[in-house]
Amino acid sequence: MPTFEIKGKRLVSVEQTNFSTEKELQSLIEANLDVVFNCRLVATEFSTGAQHAGRIDTLALSEDNNPVIIEYKKVESSDLINQSLFYLAWIDDHHGDFMIAARESLGSGVEIDWSDIRVICVAPNYRKYDLHAVRMTGANIELWQYRLSKNSTMHLEEVFQRTVSSSPEAQPGRKNPVMVEAGRKAAISRPLQFR
Repeated sequence: MPTFEIKGKRLVSVEQTNFSTEKELQSLIEANLDVVFNCRLVATEFSTGAQHAGRIDTLALSEDNNPVIIEYKKVESSDLINQSLFYLAWIDDHHGDFMIAARESLGSGVEIDWSDIRVICVAPNYRKYDLHAVRMTGANIELWQYRLSKNSTMHLEEVFQRTVSSSPEAQPGRKNPVMVEAGRKAAISRPLQFR
């Protein structure tokens, strides 16, 4: 969709551009985390250690004291979804590492609520396969699309809303109670076979 600047009674087309580097996008968002995502910065380029060998672009804490992972791409990339799922699994298994980073950054009295980990992806575009993959995984991933204009304006829009889960059963690494019940019913109705 084209963007126009209003000059008197005329509409002047605003040209689209992009960031020179992914780091430029990341730095802008990190400097404005409170305005854009209601978060406080915990760490930038956070190392996941030698075994996992990754770097989380941005670690933050939400207004509700939930951990937040933010990953950026300045081009359309399906790797962004895979990377986000990898880091979501990592943080679910490394509460202590996040807690240490949060206390170093925000103070020793910081509270952390693990009931709703947010994962935010920021990119200029997503493929239909990416949207489908996020829907199918059921992971709490938000997809945000940005558009940068040459007149120094940036448009951010959420194109996929995450599934908010308050029940511990729906958290990563936990069994889905609906699937557990379906498996139980199937096991009861299946005839036993002895060999």
